[in-house]
Amino acid sequence: MALPNISVVIPVLNADSVLEKCLHSISIQDYPKEKIEIIIADGGSTDKTLEIAKKFKAKIINNPLKTGESGKAIGVKKATGDLVALIDSDNILPSKTWLKKMVKPFTDKTIIASEPIKYTYRKKDSYLTRYFASLGMNDPICLFTGNYDRLCVLTGKWTGLNFKQVNKGEYIKVILDHEPIPTIGANGFIIQRSTLSQAKVGDYLFDIDVLINLIRKKGQVNIAKVKVGIVHTFVEDSQTKFFRKQLRRIKDMSFHKSKNSRAINWEGSYLAEIIWFQVQCLLVFPILYQTLKGLLKTKDTAWLFHPVACYSTWLIYLYGWTEGKINPSESSRHKWRQ
Repeated sequence: MALPNISVVIPVLNADSVLEKCLHSISIQDYPKEKIEIIIADGGSTDKTLEIAKKFKAKIINNPLKTGESGKAIGVKKATGDLVALIDSDNILPSKTWLKKMVKPFTDKTIIASEPIKYTYRKKDSYLTRYFASLGMNDPICLFTGNYDRLCVLTGKWTGLNFKQVNKGEYIKVILDHEPIPTIGANGFIIQRSTLSQAKVGDYLFDIDVLINLIRKKGQVNIAKVKVGIVHTFVEDSQTKFFRKQLRRIKDMSFHKSKNSRAINWEGSYLAEIIWFQVQCLLVFPILYQTLKGLLKTKDTAWLFHPVACYSTWLIYLYGWTEGKINPSESSRHKWRQ
């Protein structure tokens, strides 16, 4: 097939520590350069982010609301490609053939989107990046709710939710026909621009809400989980940054729930599983068992961070959820750095 034009949308805010590696990995793709459009949605960077973006001839647009979700919303509205790729600034495409493999499932006209099936694990990465890559998610609570969307060494699955799957060799065709769904839609997610225009994208584009809105409209959507990975550096060696991102996640979640601007109701969909997560933390042993299992499967001491990730998430979410009920507000991006 003729290779489609692709608009790569990357929201940024003071991302000079990661953006160059991201853009370099895109620039060396075995894909016609004239078919790749890079759109940088900038939230007001004061570091070298824009200098790096210009170096790679990216189209730079302003993102006044500053958040990643608002940047994606603005970016996709400016996209001109047949396909839109949502790639974060802390992503790295792990091979030169990544784009070609990711667009191949679109030869099946019933498939509207594709996403890597795993996070690429690299021994050279920081211990936090290695831990989250093998865990298969950026938030350990997803392990208990089952709505993760990358291969997890603990379960051997890419999701804990039940959907019909058809193995197509280089990818798995997944039929999404009910809710809740896995957290599909970020870190290398590619979708038809014509289909994306049918979703309800306002000032914010929430990854999982795009597919939920399409399912509600169509009754079913088919996506491909491609058997490739993507590097997600996420928080590198900074545990403090992980804590900050967890607090930002729960605060923003509470804020947008108060504004009724989300398609998904996290509490309603996963209340029993969230309670189960808290019970497992109180029992202690299940968390230690998961840590030992991760250690044995990966032979990587990065798994010693698992209890820290679980218990800090538990406490931060309790604090953030309580604060969100009393005074819901979006997390400040003041002095934010990737």
